[in-house]
Amino acid sequence: MLSGLRILDLTWVLGGPFAGQLLAQLGAEVIKIETLDGDLSRSVPPHWINGDSAYFLSVNRGKKSIALDLKSTGGREAFHRLVEKADAVMYGFAPDVPKRLGIDHDSLKKINQRICVAELIGLHDEGEYSSAPAYDLIVQAMGGVMSITGPEGGDPVRVGYQIGDLSGGLYLALALTSTLAAAARDGQGRKIQISLLDCQVALLTWQAQNYFASGEIPVARGSRNPVLAPSETYRCGDGRFLAISPTGDNFWRKFCQIIDRPDLVTDPAYATRSARIQNGMELSKILGAIFETQPAATWTKRFFDERVPAALVQNVAEAVQQPVAVMRNMVEEVAAVQSGKSSRFLGSPFKYQGSEPLTYPPGLGQHSREILRDVCGYSDAHIDELLQTNAVKQESQE
Repeated sequence: MLSGLRILDLTWVLGGPFAGQLLAQLGAEVIKIETLDGDLSRSVPPHWINGDSAYFLSVNRGKKSIALDLKSTGGREAFHRLVEKADAVMYGFAPDVPKRLGIDHDSLKKINQRICVAELIGLHDEGEYSSAPAYDLIVQAMGGVMSITGPEGGDPVRVGYQIGDLSGGLYLALALTSTLAAAARDGQGRKIQISLLDCQVALLTWQAQNYFASGEIPVARGSRNPVLAPSETYRCGDGRFLAISPTGDNFWRKFCQIIDRPDLVTDPAYATRSARIQNGMELSKILGAIFETQPAATWTKRFFDERVPAALVQNVAEAVQQPVAVMRNMVEEVAAVQSGKSSRFLGSPFKYQGSEPLTYPPGLGQHSREILRDVCGYSDAHIDELLQTNAVKQESQE
């Protein structure tokens, strides 16, 4: 896949590091370049494993870590040596920072003509938007997704995980992969920029297209799909929720047989897809009463056995322990090098020949000496001098 490619990851917290981890899962060598204080996410509470924040551990597997002060002469020189031997650089600074640090694409391509740069920003790189904060919640609010999430007629709701940051990371990884492919063809590096807000707007897809076509503004409808019926969640007899989506005539017929309501198949109010959508509220009331007669597990098995689209709404613990997730190796046990203690991590969604589980996330600067020696070509004396300078600076900051 991306084996043999070296990527310098200067991103921090969530979206960018998530992109770096995805690239590592695809086989790239990812070198995480941190400040002397380390990635801010190393200190995010409330949970810790082997002394590291669980938040940090979630998106930094498979990487090496080197701590550099890019504002210092020695730090910049070391970074430039890394750029000479790298294929790509990715960062997520405020738009004016890369040029001030001398790590913008124009500066880096003077060092390595083939270097690719992937830049993650919040909103825009010009004018008043360039300095505007763009936390995940803010991006979700500006991107429209909160207005279509939550109960019908209720308050706007954020998506349960950081879709603003994480989708930005997905786009960043995809963008960087495309620039690396282009560089492999013609030997010319490129810069590509990803805005978190752009990603959220892009994910509106058919909701936005329907608005363009009709002028009707989409609204939140809870779990109900506005263009399919029935397609939503129902409370069952044991209080658990079941998601069902028997779209298409074949599934609809099977569904009605399973719930012992074959009459609904021929009822003019529900016999066709358009009729079911038009009479969706009344159909929902009928189905709600039916599902309350049995526990969710009973309904789930019946639908699964007949291959009708339905599933139990699971919590996080259930999701990662369900049989299919286990069969797909979506949870892995990985031991920390320092302590030897094993911890559970999410597995890779990429399945390809030769793939291996990622290594444990690195400690701050864990690979500094190794990288300076093997990649930069520094002598032991040069490395000692640089690391000593870093240590002195850290002490003065403390």
